[in-house]
Amino acid sequence: MKKYFIQKNPFVVPTTDGKLIEEHHGLATTKNSAISIAHMIAPPGWSEPFQTPEFDEYTYIIKGKKQFIIEDEIIILETGQSIKIEKNTRVQYSNPFDEACEYIAICTPAFSMDLVNRED
Repeated sequence: MKKYFIQKNPFVVPTTDGKLIEEHHGLATTKNSAISIAHMIAPPGWSEPFQTPEFDEYTYIIKGKKQFIIEDEIIILETGQSIKIEKNTRVQYSNPFDEACEYIAICTPAFSMDLVNRED
C-alpha cells in the first residue's frame, strides 16, 4: 500500500461569483475532515459575506492582493504574504482591486459549509 497520494484531479467547487475554487485535499475530494487545501482565484470586485468560521484558516497570496476585514480592522495582503486567522473570528474576504488574486487557502479542520457560519 502506498504511503502517499498525488492529487491530479482537484474538485472544482461550483460558484456563482466568478471565483475559481479547486479543492486539492478536504471533504469534497479526499473525505479528509482534518484539513482542506484549496487553490483559488478571486476576480476583481469579488467579495463574500462576513463569516465566523469554526476552523483556523491560513491564506498564502501567490499573485495580486486580497482584503480581509477581521473584526473591525482592514488588512490587505500582497504577493508573497500569508496570514493565519483563528477560528471563531468574524472575517470578511474580498478583492476590491483591479487584478485577480490567486492564493492558497488551508483550513483546519477542513472547510465545510456547516462550519463557516456565513451571515445573510
